[in-house]
Amino acid sequence: MRQVRGRGATMSKLQIRLRIDFPGDCSIGPGKIALLEGIERSGSLSAAARQLGMSYRRAWLLVHNTNAAFHEPVVELAVGGKDGGGAQLTGSGRQLVAEFRAFEEDVDRLAAQRFATVRITGRPAPGQGIARPFKGARPVSRAAKPRSR
Repeated sequence: MRQVRGRGATMSKLQIRLRIDFPGDCSIGPGKIALLEGIERSGSLSAAARQLGMSYRRAWLLVHNTNAAFHEPVVELAVGGKDGGGAQLTGSGRQLVAEFRAFEEDVDRLAAQRFATVRITGRPAPGQGIARPFKGARPVSRAAKPRSR
């Protein structure tokens, strides 16, 4: 996260979010990597999904689509039963996570070098602030409405 104080402050930590788009409509980014890391820690797809605040169905679809996109599956899923189900990363899955994290570190290091002398005010640029509706606000339709006479 960025820590900025005063006019002309320098950035202490840039925040970069990476997504790698592979040919064939497959992408890997921080969300999928976090899911894979959660599976590795817990040995469970449902536990990893819960830790990330994600539905089981969404997690299953992400894993299923990722497995289908690579020549070797990244996660092995076991169907529940007497001993319960489970999930574990394959060697390819662990390699994918390691390569993504290493690439992320390389990019962070390069960004810190390239932008080390950039000075910022710490204020969002026009249009870049986070718009939050006030409490009790109702959505407004931008569709053209006929005027009453």
